[in-house]
Amino acid sequence: MTTTVEAGATTAPAAGPVIRDDLTAEQYHADRTSISSSGLRALLDPGCPAQFKYDRDNPPAPKREFDLGHAAHKLVLGDGPEFRVIDYPDYKKKAAQNERDEAYALGLVPLLTKEHEQVQTMADAIRRHPIAGGLFAPDTGRAELSIYWTDPATGVRCRVRPDWLKEMPGLALAVDYKTITKADPTTASRAIKDHSYHQQDAFYIDGIWAALQPEDVRFIFVFQAKQAPYLITVRELTQQDRDIGRARNERALRLYAECESTGVWPDWTGPVTEIPQIGMPTWDTLRQAEEYLK
Repeated sequence: MTTTVEAGATTAPAAGPVIRDDLTAEQYHADRTSISSSGLRALLDPGCPAQFKYDRDNPPAPKREFDLGHAAHKLVLGDGPEFRVIDYPDYKKKAAQNERDEAYALGLVPLLTKEHEQVQTMADAIRRHPIAGGLFAPDTGRAELSIYWTDPATGVRCRVRPDWLKEMPGLALAVDYKTITKADPTTASRAIKDHSYHQQDAFYIDGIWAALQPEDVRFIFVFQAKQAPYLITVRELTQQDRDIGRARNERALRLYAECESTGVWPDWTGPVTEIPQIGMPTWDTLRQAEEYLK
């Protein structure tokens, strides 16, 4: 049974699937009773439990590099933090810096005038795109729902927050909007590997299955370049990569459950009796061995 929590509610059942539409992004990310996709990814290499726990307990200050993406999400999805236009060409002047810092303090996303124009153009490009425009069409989905469920294998409480969820007869379609330096398929493919987006894909699909129990679930990536003309690549992950992502999630969930149970959050070395060996990346070892160990 799935519970939909009414707006304004402060508590929810702790075991069954729950769908909430009343949580801000800040409230969602501040939750310490469940694990998100980004948390699972942070537990595995190149991350580690010790770093994950520190970052969870000491949330970083807003990063300017994410401001543009947050603002673009707001315009495309119609949901997210409000932004404030800083009417300066850059942040060299103290007055501009003060306005920026004030915006952050108020929970707003600061945008220089040129950045505001840029995100408006990016949103227009999404609306005109023959595929992305239809995926994000207003009134065809719900933005930023918070979905909670319990992993049956570990008992770990999990959460996801799809950018845009379209519920159709027999199908739940999660659409994930990502701004990226370049949106060509090769760069997008590298981003999937570098940020473990294949874990996100599998985790969101599993969460939506648990909460909504549709006949089918699909997860679609929409990558948009942050440079003119703000080109867009729409892709669905291969099943093999999704299977790998799900296997990584399963390992991360077991690791998280163990850390929570024992209170031990190891670094990359962990409690070992012998010092592990390390070498160069495999490709470099093979290349140099071929050149020098003849």
